[in-house]
Amino acid sequence: MEKLRAKLNSDAVVGHVFAAPFIFGFVCFSLIPICMSLGYSFTDYSLGSKQAVFVGVKNFLNLFKDEVFSKSILKTLQYVLISVPIKLSFALLVAYILTRKSRMVTLYRSLYYVPSLVGGSVAVALVWKQLFARKGLFNSILVNMGLEKINWFGDEHLAIYPLILMAVWQFGSSMIIFAAGLKEIPRTYYEAAQIDGANGFQSFFRITLPCLSPIILYNLVMQTIAAFMTFTQAFIITGGGPNNATMLYALNVYNQAFKYNNMGYACAMSWVMLIVMSLITLLIFRSSKFWVFNEAEG
Repeated sequence: MEKLRAKLNSDAVVGHVFAAPFIFGFVCFSLIPICMSLGYSFTDYSLGSKQAVFVGVKNFLNLFKDEVFSKSILKTLQYVLISVPIKLSFALLVAYILTRKSRMVTLYRSLYYVPSLVGGSVAVALVWKQLFARKGLFNSILVNMGLEKINWFGDEHLAIYPLILMAVWQFGSSMIIFAAGLKEIPRTYYEAAQIDGANGFQSFFRITLPCLSPIILYNLVMQTIAAFMTFTQAFIITGGGPNNATMLYALNVYNQAFKYNNMGYACAMSWVMLIVMSLITLLIFRSSKFWVFNEAEG
């Protein structure tokens, strides 16, 4: 008994040692900054100042008087509602095609995954900016087709769409997860459907989508959260312009904190976005009972 107890104690020590770096990192770089952010959201604080002046809920009340804040909310919702469904649909389509038997399928998967590895980098954002410039590749294609050039980043109604297209281009991570989920669907389901006379479309909508619905839920939640936190594309490509037409929420928070040196106000904005993202995520989970198939429940 004493030997067993000593072994358990030694195993616990080893577990604590291996978990210590993560716990230290979480406390120092996540938990403490989160608590400090909540405290600063109730103060008038700027970087470099020695003291934060308590102002109560003034920062939160000022948010609803800020036109840039309202526009950033609307533009971020537009970005999320358009980019996430298209991105997931495209990822599922490519994953479905790449699950077909082929010698080159591994190479194709790797090539499709590369944009997700480098898509959020500054270098790629700069390349994307040049592609949609007045003399860029896309306008050159339009001119060769006999159409007029489009001022992508000068038009308030069009400036958001290159950013959306760049987000859709980074579909590789979702595609890999979809491909793994597709491989887990038993082939016997499709064989039984073929015996019953079901065609490809019927099999896809009656077998593939229901069996893949838990994976769709996971990708939907993760990509929605990632879309709300988009910053690099808007910061590098458009800077939030023209006329705040691409002022995504994360960029607005950055500007308030580091450009205008209004850290307390930026912290309040961050907590409002946390609440909005939590509510949307909760809504997705609550709605999942109507469209996510659970094999255990039949």
